[in-house]
Amino acid sequence: MVKTFAKGAAAALAFASVPGAAQATMGPDAAACRTGQGRPAILVTVNGFKERRGNVRVALYGSNPRTFLERGQTVRKIDLPVSQTGPMRICVAVPEAGRYAVAVRHDLNGDGRSGWSDGGGFSRNPDISLTSLRPRYENVAVNVGPGVLGVNVVLNYRFGLSIRPVRG
Repeated sequence: MVKTFAKGAAAALAFASVPGAAQATMGPDAAACRTGQGRPAILVTVNGFKERRGNVRVALYGSNPRTFLERGQTVRKIDLPVSQTGPMRICVAVPEAGRYAVAVRHDLNGDGRSGWSDGGGFSRNPDISLTSLRPRYENVAVNVGPGVLGVNVVLNYRFGLSIRPVRG
C-alpha cells in the first residue's frame, strides 16, 4: 500500500502545475515545463474546444520545412483525453533548443482518425481554410531556447464551408 501511494504521489508531482498557473500542466513531459528545470520545452495551451469529449494530440515537427505535416516525421506526439473544463496546458519536451512547429488535433469522436468534425490548430495560429488546410512551415515555426516557451493554440473547426474557431 505504501508503495502504491508513493507511485501515485510521484505521478501527481509529474502533472503538477507551473507555479502561478491556474490550470495544471498535463502530459508525460509535464516535469520539463517546471521552472528551474533548464530543459528546452514547449508549453502548449490549447483553447477553443467545440465539445469536451474525445482526445487531443499535440504533434511536434523539427526544423525541416519539407517534412512538416508528413506522416512519420514528428519529433514527438502526445495524446491525451480532452479535459472537462478550461484550456489544456500540455508540456512537450524538445530534444534541444532549435526551430519547431506544433500541430494540434482534437479528435472529437476519439477514433484515432482525422474527420470533418475534428478540430485543429497550429503554433502561431495561422489562418486556414477548406482550400488551405496545411499552413506553410514558416507561418507556424517557433524558436525554442534553453527554457520553456509558451505557445497558445486556438482550435479551428469546420462550420459549413468555412473553418474557424468556435464563437462565444
